[in-house]
Amino acid sequence: MKILRASDHRRMPWKNGGGVTTEIAVAPPGASVGNFDWRISMATVAADGPFSRFEGIDRTLTVLSGEGLDLTVESETPVRLTPAGKPHPFPGDMAASAKLIAGPVTDFNVMTRRGRWTHSVDNLTIDGTQVLPVVGNVCIIFCRSGQITIDKLSVLYAHDAALIEGSAGAPEIAVSGSGEAIIVHLSQTLSAE
Repeated sequence: MKILRASDHRRMPWKNGGGVTTEIAVAPPGASVGNFDWRISMATVAADGPFSRFEGIDRTLTVLSGEGLDLTVESETPVRLTPAGKPHPFPGDMAASAKLIAGPVTDFNVMTRRGRWTHSVDNLTIDGTQVLPVVGNVCIIFCRSGQITIDKLSVLYAHDAALIEGSAGAPEIAVSGSGEAIIVHLSQTLSAE
């Protein structure tokens, strides 16, 4: 298990130059926005406008804070995303734009390269102790708020994350404390060559 502290997350410009992304984790390590297998990040959306396009990428967006936004993908009906709502998946290579409801939002973004990796993203409320399955090749537990302890060893504070390799042999992990979390499961579909 690797602990990824909020203070160590890497900040970089958006692919389209419209803002700043805080990269939490990426594979392979040090990969650029053009050649990653998977990527977990946060960003502040401060104005209405288009999202960066990522060819061959599947995305899931979760609003962490702010009033929320209306996400339009291609010509589909806009979907309202709020902090209380579920994570929303969409293809990263389709034209997408955001219209803010009332002021800036911070979002949590999961991206995987189609045909090589898949992902699932779920919100989690921690109150006491829960045992979570470790599914797939990589499991990431991201602390949205509060204080969360992983396997009685490592404490996560807001925007810290724990990265657990599925091959580590532990089919489940104990999470305790009080707070809100996001759990991401990443599964490799083809061997990286």
